Amino acid sequence: MDKKFRQQLTLFIDKKDAIEMEGIRKIFNPKQKQLIDSHVTLCREDEIANIDSVSGILHKLDASAVTIQFGQVTRFENNKGVLLPAFGDNEQFHQLRIKILTALNMPVRRHDPHITLMHPRNSNCTDEIFEEIKSVNLPASLKFDTVSLIEQVAGGQWQIMNRFNLKSDRQS
Repeated sequence: MDKKFRQQLTLFIDKKDAIEMEGIRKIFNPKQKQLIDSHVTLCREDEIANIDSVSGILHKLDASAVTIQFGQVTRFENNKGVLLPAFGDNEQFHQLRIKILTALNMPVRRHDPHITLMHPRNSNCTDEIFEEIKSVNLPASLKFDTVSLIEQVAGGQWQIMNRFNLKSDRQS
């Protein structure tokens, strides 16, 4: 098979909450912006290798919406990239990962949530760019109520293959 594909579970940021982030990405990382919208990766491809089980598990998943707290933007990968890291324990995010990975019989390793604003694979942050990004008012927390199964073929644009709703935390 010559078509290399990747699949991940992703928490996409609501469009209205992503305006500032998408503005940063449009100016400083347009290639990554074309590939995928602003998001938090929930499970990487190696964690959901048994893709046939993933959909069934997510359809039956008993999990509530997740709120993630964020800190200040930071540089990474020899200062080439910029991300918005999670702040605090973000226990809801970790519990959701544990539920999914345990149901898939996969080992649970620590994965700290973050939003990549400039991917080092296709951008290069300078001190001036970083100062400009630091001046943008980014959200301190975001709520996610949908898990998306996404797929990328041969390095192309990520496509949503399926969406799974998480329970609202409101009591009926």
